[in-house]
Amino acid sequence: MELDYFLSNPTSSWNAIREIFYDFFTDAKPNQAHIVLAQLEALGVIKCVVTQNIDDLHFKAGSQEVYEFHGNSQQLKCTQCGYTETASAANLKENPPACKKCGGLLKPDFVFFGEGIPTVAYEKSFEAARKADVVLVIGSTGEVMPACNVPYEAKRNGATIIEINPTESNFTQQITDIHVKMKAGEAMDLIGKKF
Repeated sequence: MELDYFLSNPTSSWNAIREIFYDFFTDAKPNQAHIVLAQLEALGVIKCVVTQNIDDLHFKAGSQEVYEFHGNSQQLKCTQCGYTETASAANLKENPPACKKCGGLLKPDFVFFGEGIPTVAYEKSFEAARKADVVLVIGSTGEVMPACNVPYEAKRNGATIIEINPTESNFTQQITDIHVKMKAGEAMDLIGKKF
């Protein structure tokens, strides 16, 4: 959704957003890939998770160091005063939802077209890529800019790239060192059993 459209049409925008994101994500649960990544982080095997997903499932699985490149649907931010609150605390039945602090329009804290990537997530993602010895690229097509540049940054700095994806991506022939042709949950379950 375009940011300008959202700001100009908050009621119809929130009707679509509520149906697509909140009705669905309320029931979404972490899969085996999310769970194993959290376990590997707890063991110190991995340092962080960089994700394009906005569903909060890495946090729900127990990961602590998560860089959400496109934001998080479970946080809402006031377009006027900047106040943030969780989606569960907001009155999502109100259309459009209003800020408890100033009454302004609440916007899901994920990236809309016309917005930049959250600065902290961007900087920490690339910093982690520069320091990584190994990067797991799980289920990405490698098509979404600038997120797709994170594995390239790791590769430029000497990291081994392990791609977990049942099909080839834009990374496969370019930077992938090991291609595990499996679904994320199945592959991560096998990896988790090794620890």
